[in-house]
Amino acid sequence: MQSARFATSRINLNFVRTLTLRQLQIFVVASRYTSFARAAEELHLTQPAVSMQIHQLEDAVGLRLFERVARKLALTEAGEMLTHHASRILGEIKDAEDAMMSLKQADSGSINVGIVSSATYFAPKLLAQYSHLYPKVDVHFSVGNRDALLRLLQDNAIDLAIMGRPPPELDTTAEPLASHPQVVIAPLDHPLCGARRFDLQELRGDTFLLREPGSGTRISSEVMFRQHLFTPAKTVTLGSNETIKQAVMAGMGVSLISLHTLQLELRSGEIALLDVSGTPIERTWQVVHLRSKQLSPTSIVFRQFLLEHAATHLEREYAAFAGVFAKPAVGAER
Repeated sequence: MQSARFATSRINLNFVRTLTLRQLQIFVVASRYTSFARAAEELHLTQPAVSMQIHQLEDAVGLRLFERVARKLALTEAGEMLTHHASRILGEIKDAEDAMMSLKQADSGSINVGIVSSATYFAPKLLAQYSHLYPKVDVHFSVGNRDALLRLLQDNAIDLAIMGRPPPELDTTAEPLASHPQVVIAPLDHPLCGARRFDLQELRGDTFLLREPGSGTRISSEVMFRQHLFTPAKTVTLGSNETIKQAVMAGMGVSLISLHTLQLELRSGEIALLDVSGTPIERTWQVVHLRSKQLSPTSIVFRQFLLEHAATHLEREYAAFAGVFAKPAVGAER
């Protein structure tokens, strides 16, 4: 029994001695894309170099981390497990690096920011403004749906997240950034275009286009349905805001979507807003981080920049659409 325990300890010790941080970095990028070629491109390495590092890591672990399924690369169960541990290890190392950097100054170093896909229509402009003010800071951002950002927060892979709903399932600190209205959109020839304050039930015959499960917009749609005791005739799930907008313009159906994804379509008159009672649904953009995370001074300054500038930026960008849902005068007809 003692020799068995000793053997296990020796294997674990060899594992720790053999793997390198570079291998973990390469593995995390490769697992994100499930592609050695794309990992090589991001890391500025050759594909054989990435493959060699992954094979060395698999030798150290003693298990395969990737497998080919239907000619596509996929993570094995061991690979999925190691992804979370490797992300946390690298996140802790980055925290240490940021802490050391903060002893010098708060206008340098790096920040990892997670952004839900609906925020990609305005967040890059804010990041550009921040980068202009703090050119020495490297800002890296990851885009995903709400569930993806929660995993990144949990794995300590990002410092801050910009999302719509603070996650009750994680112990986080969430601060409101700006108003986040969600609206019902339709093709220009929809029969209820121009109708005022009609009930959602009048859309019961329409197909509703929804984001994938795990998306904040999908959650908002399902909450709206429950509150209105509403069941759409048909639903279609699509994987991005852009796909939903194109499908609506093509006449496939209607959808609840963030107003902040619609600036181009509304300015060009390619899509219609429906004046459904109870809309726009007023949500709030939040900046979120784990309560247990010690934010670096650089991250604190960046968070403060968002808190001071996000609301003003969005109000200015969408001022032209502020009166779309103005209430009709008393006695006005539909």
